[in-house]
Amino acid sequence: MANVTLTIDGQKVTVPAGTTVLDAARSAGIFIPTLCHDPAIPGFGACRLCIVEIPGMRNLPASCVTTVAEGMVVHTASEAVIEARRTIIDLLLANHPQDCLTCEKNGDCRLQDYAFMYGVRQTSFHGERKNYPLDDSNPYIIRDQNKCILCGKCVRTCQAVPGRSVIDFGYRGFNTRVVTAMDVPLGESDCVYCARCVAVCPVGALTYKPMAGKGRTWEIQRKPVTCTFCESGCTFELNIKDGKVIGITAKEPGPGRPLCLKGRLGLELLYVEEPMTPMLKKDGRFVPVSWAEALGLEGVVARMKEVEGK
Repeated sequence: MANVTLTIDGQKVTVPAGTTVLDAARSAGIFIPTLCHDPAIPGFGACRLCIVEIPGMRNLPASCVTTVAEGMVVHTASEAVIEARRTIIDLLLANHPQDCLTCEKNGDCRLQDYAFMYGVRQTSFHGERKNYPLDDSNPYIIRDQNKCILCGKCVRTCQAVPGRSVIDFGYRGFNTRVVTAMDVPLGESDCVYCARCVAVCPVGALTYKPMAGKGRTWEIQRKPVTCTFCESGCTFELNIKDGKVIGITAKEPGPGRPLCLKGRLGLELLYVEEPMTPMLKKDGRFVPVSWAEALGLEGVVARMKEVEGK
């Protein structure tokens, strides 16, 4: 593939043709903020926070969906770009709870990071606000749609797994939000609680229920661990506080394999000091089950007892 040379913030950058401006900038170590961009599922261009200024283009294009061109000149932090990013953050905050003091994502929230970075202390837009009920209808994931910024990362990562597509955008305009089929609570949906959506959420809209209230993000050390319950090698993180593992969070699925609840529960059992009681849905309701049943090992455990009893 032919290479293309462009200039980003005065720096000559050569990348393969077809590369996005965002990837070209990042390859040169130039920072551009993003909220909806995910390298694993690129090309969405919804949040517009990655806008840049390119002389000759009418508007400020989103760098994540704009491909490089020979001789292109890009300004990633011009006065117009900074002002536009401030306005975008201002608009996002107009319908985002200002409860950072108690939010589970405080300290690990991209919206919070960018509001600080661009000096947006509070919104200047006042009007109708969203007031959705908290969805904690299942034992694993808390969904707070009042904090959702509609970046779509949860939707796209769920749809990337064949046969899932549990969530999608629903309704229109101001009422647009991420919904399950028939807009039922997550606990009543076909969600399998792999937590792939939680892993990619850039704000506090999706959080782990078993981790709620157990520690602030800066108190928790994260250590990667590879799941060995199958050959795929999905990666998770041990969440360690005061020397104790207090929870397991999803990180990356293995090649060609989605994350799964069984893997995360298995790691909970192995590493967490006080693991939660596993819950599985039966007849439409979550009920506590044995670890053997949760991990699909009932037959193996029964056979082991049978063999060892001889």
